Amino acid sequence: MKNTVKTLLEQKKQGDKITMLTCYDYSMAKLMDEAGINTLLIGDSLGQVVLGYEDTLSVTMEDMIHHTRAVARGAKNALVIADMPFMSYQTSVYDAVVNAGRLVKEGRAQMVKLEGGATVCEQIRAIVDASIPVCAHLGLTPQSVNAFGGFKVQGKSEEAAQQIIDDAKKVEEAGASLLVLECVPAGLAKIITEKLEIPTIGIGAGNGCDGQVLVYQDMLGMFTDFTPKFVRKFADLGSEMKKAFTAYSEAVKDGSFPSAEHTYKISDDILDKLY
Repeated sequence: MKNTVKTLLEQKKQGDKITMLTCYDYSMAKLMDEAGINTLLIGDSLGQVVLGYEDTLSVTMEDMIHHTRAVARGAKNALVIADMPFMSYQTSVYDAVVNAGRLVKEGRAQMVKLEGGATVCEQIRAIVDASIPVCAHLGLTPQSVNAFGGFKVQGKSEEAAQQIIDDAKKVEEAGASLLVLECVPAGLAKIITEKLEIPTIGIGAGNGCDGQVLVYQDMLGMFTDFTPKFVRKFADLGSEMKKAFTAYSEAVKDGSFPSAEHTYKISDDILDKLY
């Protein structure tokens, strides 16, 4: 069944947890789609896990469109959500609508995600008015890493927790259809989830959210530069891949690959005429 904004809302109402994973290419999109993952997020995390940047700030609109388009080709049933990169929406409402439109029109996204609370509500309203669904993002918002002074849990004090609750209500009122809560205490995320009508997706926010998201390279053990506390490795494919790469290298060097079964033949009579 095709996942849509309406089906996700129905899942929340029924208590059916929503599954989301990051995705950046066609082949992986097909595998995740076939596995029944509800939503695929082309996160600006691609800056770190795909492009090798130290953070997400260097990711461009062209990067996001390129990878979103690839994922959209492979996703038949999953809802495709594209991150709006740093400075693609903060500069003005006009820029926000234009860039959201590019992600939909050129990237074939079905929803866009942007970080922030009250400060981006005007952008959310305008994007929604342009008939583009929006996913909001509160808590640890990676594009604000310099303002936060690093990647830190958010909402631990009474004042900070209340601010996140207030921002959650405001982005919902502005028209957001989905809300990602990142690195906030589980109890706070549960309160927000209960207060909102729209679904919440947690990452480092406990199981009281309506769904969960992880960076797929983290949950498969493929990215080892750092591992956040909230990551559970569901497989250690990174180690298996390195073993396969090593085995391939050894087989090429010792001449055992390619063997006869991997080789195309030609008649000896033809070969004799070539000398």
